Amino acid sequence: MERSQWYIGSPNGVVLCVDQVGESRLSGRMYHGYSTEAVEIREIEQLLFELERFFDSINFPYPSTNERKFQKEETHRGQIETKVKKVSDEELLKKHGDIGTFIIRVQHRQNSSWQGRITWMDKDKTISFRSVWEMIKLIASALDTVSGPEENEEEKSWPET
Repeated sequence: MERSQWYIGSPNGVVLCVDQVGESRLSGRMYHGYSTEAVEIREIEQLLFELERFFDSINFPYPSTNERKFQKEETHRGQIETKVKKVSDEELLKKHGDIGTFIIRVQHRQNSSWQGRITWMDKDKTISFRSVWEMIKLIASALDTVSGPEENEEEKSWPET
C-alpha cells in the first residue's frame, strides 16, 4: 500500500491507535514523540483532555485564548521546560490499532477549539478539520460508529477513493 500521507510533520503530531469501539466509546492508545510509553485512552473525552494536556506541556500550538481563573494563582510561572523527543517519527508510524489508526496534527488552537489535519492511516487519506467536534466526527465516521453523513453539504467526510 502506498503511504504518501503517513508523516508526523509537526512537534505535536500524535498517533491514535483505536483498539475497541462500542456504545459511544472508543478505547486504545495515543503515542507522541516525547514519551516511550503509550497513553491509554478509554473514551473520546479522555483523548481530548490528554491531547490538550500534551499541547500545553510542549507549548505548541500555543492557544489563542487562555483559561479564565477567578482565584489567585498559587503557583508562579517558571521557565518553560524544553522537551526532548525520545521516539522518532518512523517509530511512531509503526504503531497501529486493532480497528483503526490516525495521525492527528493540530496546527492551531484558536476560537477555543482546534484546527488541523487528520490522516486515516488504514486508508492513507488526509482531511482538514476546523474544530474538535469535526475531528471527533471524522474519527467516528471512519470507524463506522455513527450513521452516514447527514444531508448537509458543508459536513466533512473522508474523500472517496
